[in-house]
Amino acid sequence: MRHVLRYEDLVAGRRVVVRHRLPDGTASDALGELVAVDDERLVVATRRGEVVVARADVLAAKGVPPAPARRTGTAISTDDLERVAAEHWRPAEREDLGDWRLRAAGGFTGRANSALAVGDPGCDLDAALERVRAFYAARDLEAVVAAPTGPLTAELERRGWAVRTPTLVMTAPVPAPSPSVAVDPAVRLDSEPDDAWLAGYQNRGPVGEAGRRVLLSADEQVFASVRPSTANAGDDGGGGGEVLAVARGSLSRGGAGTWLGLSAVETAPEHRRRGLGLRLTGALLAWGAQRGAGAAFLQVAASNDGARALYERSGFAVHHEYRYLVAPG
Repeated sequence: MRHVLRYEDLVAGRRVVVRHRLPDGTASDALGELVAVDDERLVVATRRGEVVVARADVLAAKGVPPAPARRTGTAISTDDLERVAAEHWRPAEREDLGDWRLRAAGGFTGRANSALAVGDPGCDLDAALERVRAFYAARDLEAVVAAPTGPLTAELERRGWAVRTPTLVMTAPVPAPSPSVAVDPAVRLDSEPDDAWLAGYQNRGPVGEAGRRVLLSADEQVFASVRPSTANAGDDGGGGGEVLAVARGSLSRGGAGTWLGLSAVETAPEHRRRGLGLRLTGALLAWGAQRGAGAAFLQVAASNDGARALYERSGFAVHHEYRYLVAPG
């Protein structure tokens, strides 16, 4: 890019490209949404994560047009995809604040125990945050907001809300159903999680009744697992035995079309690097194809490079990032 400095373009929420000097004297471009800007630094949310650029290192900067829509089988905005994802992981309690959703599920996962802040809360930000604090205080939970990275997250950070787990939302097209798109026979699919599946997922902590309710909350879901060959050969009837890897597939049907969601993908530590996650992902994409899903999404911690590489091999690409922000005090 030309060495053009358009400081008037450096407004939080705008898509920009910033050329900046690296420590070794070379230069690099950061292309993405400008999520924070002040007299000392710029923070650009790129497809590969956030890039922090000191003002003194800026060589050129300007606003650029929005990114073209991704072809994922169903065109969808960030806010609409967040609403679709919310239907795959429904909490026990939900209270609407304008377009925002205040969610609680006994503390089981951040997704089900945070305020989804997309759209207009129907009041000013101070009043909205006070409602969020009151909702979670009444349930003895910390006040957490989940929002796509952008002006709102930048403002909450400015107010002292602490960032927790920046998360990427990735999407992929679902192949059209055909005889060649079949579920891997080594992957077992069940309509409910048995004790062995839950044990494979519990490295995040006990699921409990609140967690089980969330896991069964979508319009339809399936629980995939890879088990030793002896377990695959015959049904033991009790759902016991060892599980090598697990995953959950879910469906939502509505105005945005039918979406497949992938979640709870876990492989036992001693069985990693054997391609089990890839087999589970492929089996769930085939399952979604059989049920008319046109596109799939998943959510993964931005810092989890290994999982992201797995999902990219399965055809997923980053759609957007969101963050959990915890209230100060």
